[in-house]
Amino acid sequence: MPTVDIDPDELRELTGREEKSDEELQEDLFGLGLEFEGWTDEDEFELEFAPDRLDRLSVEGVARSMRYQYGDSRGVHVPSTNSADWTIEVDESVPDERPYVTGAVIRDVDLDEDGLDSLIQLQEKLHATMGRKRAKGAIGIHDLTMLKGSAATEGSPTIRYVGVEPDEDRFVPLDSDAELTPAEVLEEHQTGREYADLVSEYERYPAIYDDIGLFSFPPVINGRRTEVSTDSRDLFVEMTGTDQWTIDKMLNIVCYALAARGATLEDVRVEYPDSELVRPDLSTKTKRVAHDRIETLLGIDLDPDDVIDLAERSGLDAARSEDEATGNEESSITPLEDRDGLEERDGPVGSDESNAEDAASTGDLVYEVTIPPYRVDVLHPLDVIDDLGRAYGFNDLEPRYPEVGTVGGRHERSRLERAARTQLVGLGFEDMLNFHMIDEEQNYERLGVSPGEEVYGAGEPATIKEPYSEDYTMLRTWTLPSLLQVLENNTHRAYPQHLSEVGFAAELDETENTGVGEGRHVGAVLADHEAGYEDAKARLQALARDFDVALETPATEHPSFISGRAADVVIDGEPVGVVGEIHPKVIVEHDLEVPVAAFEFDLEALR
Repeated sequence: MPTVDIDPDELRELTGREEKSDEELQEDLFGLGLEFEGWTDEDEFELEFAPDRLDRLSVEGVARSMRYQYGDSRGVHVPSTNSADWTIEVDESVPDERPYVTGAVIRDVDLDEDGLDSLIQLQEKLHATMGRKRAKGAIGIHDLTMLKGSAATEGSPTIRYVGVEPDEDRFVPLDSDAELTPAEVLEEHQTGREYADLVSEYERYPAIYDDIGLFSFPPVINGRRTEVSTDSRDLFVEMTGTDQWTIDKMLNIVCYALAARGATLEDVRVEYPDSELVRPDLSTKTKRVAHDRIETLLGIDLDPDDVIDLAERSGLDAARSEDEATGNEESSITPLEDRDGLEERDGPVGSDESNAEDAASTGDLVYEVTIPPYRVDVLHPLDVIDDLGRAYGFNDLEPRYPEVGTVGGRHERSRLERAARTQLVGLGFEDMLNFHMIDEEQNYERLGVSPGEEVYGAGEPATIKEPYSEDYTMLRTWTLPSLLQVLENNTHRAYPQHLSEVGFAAELDETENTGVGEGRHVGAVLADHEAGYEDAKARLQALARDFDVALETPATEHPSFISGRAADVVIDGEPVGVVGEIHPKVIVEHDLEVPVAAFEFDLEALR
């Protein structure tokens, strides 16, 4: 899970709760869903947080949530902005791969060392999460006094977002004393080498100019001329990316954090060749939530005034609506595949979603809930109810038995999984529980297979349309990649390492109603100096014998296994898996120095 470092003294100052001890702060933070992981070397809290609450990536955002929790702040706060003076002009030469830009001017900000460190951390965390390691969105923060805008026809200063040839111009990047071209930055600068893959295939590189010259090379690095320091009082924030909605929301989070430091926000005009925007976009959106749905999910009785109070203590606004509700709130999410079509350069269409977010049943009491601009996680009325429950206090909810006339028991599939795990442990394996999500490289490339290939484990992937991390972009199609990753992460431990997992796997399947076939796989690896095909097959035979199924292992070819040392797993006449010795290329790819034998098959074959 992501972590964020927070100075407890700064947190006390920003919340106005100087009397709070470290232990009390940790308890209050836990109530928000922020778990204390320990102390950093700088005597700061290391907090683990839910990755959906990106507004809590900085001490300012955490302090804002705590003020709501304490009741010191209530309802939606939207900071005012001064009229636009600066303009970002987008040239037609901008690379098609990175066409979007947004920005804001920040005036009179007070940046001491702590404030600057918090801003840098927020920038880095947003890059790693919402920005997908800068691939989808990258943030540039500049000292405004070091910029000189070209005079526009209206008299306002203008900077230009353009595309340049790799060796067309020079500038001095951060942490450097030499003038470099963009191409030289990618080859010679440490940061340039780290992010070179983001732009190296572009015919023209993204660049931002003022009247003096090139000062930003997004998404790679800023220029040294506009570097921000504790002496900076006026800032220019620009963000470029592949999606306007993403960078606009990232900008909102940064603007709110700086506004918490007493800064004044100023609009920026963004002029595309065919349209014009004014940013930051601090418009709110609404969700319709039914009263009975709130009570049903939380399991408590609430007065309408109580619901409104809980909403305001969550940083939301709520108002009663006696209008009849229509439809069903469960189906009110805008599909992700349709979202990009709603959020073009002219801004989000229909940002007031009150008509889309419907209550659970006709005629119920319904609340119109207003969502602040910095909340990127509220996609559904259930997200609102989660906020209400947290404001009420989940620890204050009284547990009770469900009002159903039955006695709970273990599902048949669960019993089968448990039996398989027990037998595998008895055969000397250590049971694993790995993530169900993975990325394409780990699932396919590192094991020498291709999506759709006619071999076990190479099914077409069910991918995530808008993943928050490049490490988790799809559901895994088999468990072997996960087990090999565990071995790769444990090369410092003694051998033998015998690992197994009974885990979830999925692949596209047109015969399923959902279009995705889901299943449970039994996977196992034996990493040992003497591990071979016979060792894996012997464990597999013992497992088949324990479940009284007929096992056959006819020879096969599989790119993840050594030719001549692999076989299909055929149970009761049905091919359901593969067993063999892992190919040396796969072993080297995972930095392993001992042979590995493995098997994997569908759990249902043991039924």
